[in-house]
Amino acid sequence: MNYRRFGKTNWKVSEIGYGMWGMGEWKNSDDEESVNSLQLALDQGCNFFDTAGSYGDGKSENLLRELVRSNPDRDFYIASKIPPKNDQWPSKREYSLDDCFPPDHIQKYVERSLVNIGVDSIDLMQLHTWEDLWLQDDRWIKKLSALKDQNMIKAVGISMNRWEPWNGVKAVESGIIDAVQVIYNIFDQNPEDELFPACKKHNVAVIARCPFDEGTLTGTLTKDSSWPEGDWRNNYFNPENLIPSVEHAEALKPLIPEGMSMEANTLQVV
Repeated sequence: MNYRRFGKTNWKVSEIGYGMWGMGEWKNSDDEESVNSLQLALDQGCNFFDTAGSYGDGKSENLLRELVRSNPDRDFYIASKIPPKNDQWPSKREYSLDDCFPPDHIQKYVERSLVNIGVDSIDLMQLHTWEDLWLQDDRWIKKLSALKDQNMIKAVGISMNRWEPWNGVKAVESGIIDAVQVIYNIFDQNPEDELFPACKKHNVAVIARCPFDEGTLTGTLTKDSSWPEGDWRNNYFNPENLIPSVEHAEALKPLIPEGMSMEANTLQVV
C-alpha cells in the first residue's frame, strides 16, 4: 500500500480508502461479510475509512465500531459525515444553512456518530452536502471549530454535490476547511479544472469518491443489470444512464494492459 500526506493535517493516509455507503444501505449487503471486508482492508494496509450518519441511518457507523473494537491497538483514520437536516441530496442553491446545517443539528450528529462508532474523537467530520453561499453564514464553522477545541473532531471537510466541483472552490480558498470529497474518475475529470489547483495551493486534502462510477468502471455491469426493489442503483442506473455507461466501459477494456483487471487499472489512473 502507498500512502500520501492528507493536506494540512499531515496524516499519512493510504491511497486507497474504504467507502462504506454500500454496506450500510444497499440491498443484499451481508453484515458479516462487511465486517470481514473491513478487517481485510485494514490488514492489507488501508488506514482510511469513510462513513456517514446517513448510511443506513447509522448502520455503517455501527459496522465500523466492530472494526474499532477488534483492533484496539491499531491506528487508522475515521471520516464521517453529518447529513443535511432537510435530508435532501444534492443541495440546491435556495437551501439556507438553517435548512441543512444549523449549529444544534451539527452538534447532535457529531455526538451521535461518536456513540455509533464507539470513539472519543472522529478524525474528519464532513458536511454531507455543500453550498459555497454558506460561507456568508459562519455559524457552521464556529460550531465545528468549537467541537475541534473539545477534541470531539480533529479536522473539517465538505462533501460536494455531484457534477459541481466548482461549488466548493471558495470554501477551499477560505482556508477554513481541511478536506473536500468530490466525484473523480475516468468519466468525470472536471475537478481538474478549478478545484484541484485550489486544493494544491491551499493545502487542502482531496478524497476522490466514486472512482468506479458506482460500479460501471469495474467492468462487471451489463445493459441488463438490475438491483432489488428499493436499491438506489436502480434510480442511478436508469436506462438512459446504464446503457451508455456500459458502452463507455466496454470501450475502455481494449486499453487495459494485459494481465491487469479493470478495477486495478481504474485505480491506477485515478
